[in-house]
Amino acid sequence: MTSKLDDIIKQLKEHRSAFDDELNNAQRPEEVEGLRIKYLGRKGIITGYFSFLGQIPADEKPRLGKELNIVKGYLQSKIKERGDGQKGGKSSKDLFDATLPGIEPRLGRRHPLSLVLRDIKEIFKSLGFVVATGPELETDYYNFEALNLPKNHPARDLQDTLYIGENLVMRTHTSPVQVRTMEKQQPPIRMISPGRVFRRDTVDASHYPTFHQVEGLCVDQGVSFADLRGVISAFARKLLGEDVRIRFRPSYFPFTEPSAEYDISCTNCGAKGCRVCKGSGWLEISGAGMVNPAVFKHVGYDSEKYTGYAFGMGVDRIAMLRYQISDIRILYENDVRFLQQF
Repeated sequence: MTSKLDDIIKQLKEHRSAFDDELNNAQRPEEVEGLRIKYLGRKGIITGYFSFLGQIPADEKPRLGKELNIVKGYLQSKIKERGDGQKGGKSSKDLFDATLPGIEPRLGRRHPLSLVLRDIKEIFKSLGFVVATGPELETDYYNFEALNLPKNHPARDLQDTLYIGENLVMRTHTSPVQVRTMEKQQPPIRMISPGRVFRRDTVDASHYPTFHQVEGLCVDQGVSFADLRGVISAFARKLLGEDVRIRFRPSYFPFTEPSAEYDISCTNCGAKGCRVCKGSGWLEISGAGMVNPAVFKHVGYDSEKYTGYAFGMGVDRIAMLRYQISDIRILYENDVRFLQQF
């Protein structure tokens, strides 16, 4: 006749066998955790057997305690082994489904400003222009004085911006690159200078204190304003479509004479008037004109022999026209939802 202790040990073996079967059928981490609670929790099956230690004779307690610890240790080791496997151990291969699709990487997109700038460069290259670049931190001389803007000139008020020192300024346009280019070579010159510039503009739907420009320069014998208009018109039609219209308005710039501002018909509203063009149907791109002889004097060109034209354009505003963007600030918010459209 078996004793009570033998019955308890037999039950422990049966519970251990049942645990093995249940663990083999467990697939998810939460199922394994459920087994741990069921058998080893505060009110678990195996935990409950420890109460029998106070109900059996003292000479049998060591044997029961040993058996309980063996079963408890076995269950704990199996649960730990399964947990390690699910976290990436050797047994995790049994849970890995190779037929599941992989994680698709997110592909980058070109920013609309980069797209427009690339096309602007290609168009002007096809017209015989070369691309030149220069520093964003510029000297007062190249940014102002060499462009016929001496100190205390009233026209500086529209461009005075971030000074790093008495004679260092974050460039307000890319025209300094034109001066640097003319210093290095003699005419003929046909070049554009793209880049980022800085102004103290008040932020609104069409203005931002940091923006991008492309400025162009052509110097040779016999260059006229008609050449300037032809180049700007050809460029606009190539970039924005044959229906785009260009208009020139008389203006003043110290570095050109005569000078003009030129506008492109607003493609956002079909020239009917909208928030972007402020109801006018036109969007100002930038200024242009014939190079002032005073600028030629700074670089040592003979203004009696050579003439030239210069022009500028805001890349941001052209991007707004091309992609019908109603607010320039969207270009600088780094909203992935916006950028994914391009």
